[in-house]
Amino acid sequence: MDEYEHLIEDTPSVQNDRFAEEDRSEEINKYQKFKKVDGATYRKVNVFLRKRTYITAREWAIARLCSDFKTPYGAEMTFIGEHLPELCPFMEESYSPQAVNQARNSFKKKVRKSGATFFYGAMCGFFTLDELDDILFESSEVARFLLEIEGTSLEIDDEIDIEDKISEIMRKLGESANVLLSSRRGASESDEDDDAL
Repeated sequence: MDEYEHLIEDTPSVQNDRFAEEDRSEEINKYQKFKKVDGATYRKVNVFLRKRTYITAREWAIARLCSDFKTPYGAEMTFIGEHLPELCPFMEESYSPQAVNQARNSFKKKVRKSGATFFYGAMCGFFTLDELDDILFESSEVARFLLEIEGTSLEIDDEIDIEDKISEIMRKLGESANVLLSSRRGASESDEDDDAL
């Protein structure tokens, strides 16, 4: 009898694992993102993104999935990697959790570098406030388009709130850049006057 005890104890966990897998397959089937690019190849999606952003198709898919399959302890790297082709139609193979993490980190780095480049361009006075407004408008249109393609929608109030916050930041940034540029011009004119003496 003792030799069969371990089988009795293990049975519920085996059944629970099978039940958990069935639950997850239903979750995978219900996942409705990226349906608008169903049938598109990875290469085609990559070319499309490269014309509009600095991210790759891999980084886009992983960032979206990490956002959607987030737990209080982080994203479900193993689940995302194992089910990548089922969750995202243009992804052709499964990924290891390490590859998922690498793509997520690559996305984060590119967003940070793009942000730094944009803010540097704004702060150094290279762009006028009107040009910055145009850049923001174009950027928000591309972002909305990507959200629409992947099947994500924002509540209109959330969208307006985000745009208002960004506009406020840009207004303050533009004003600060103008003050900084004016003070630099004043300092350089003062130096020229000193040199003339």
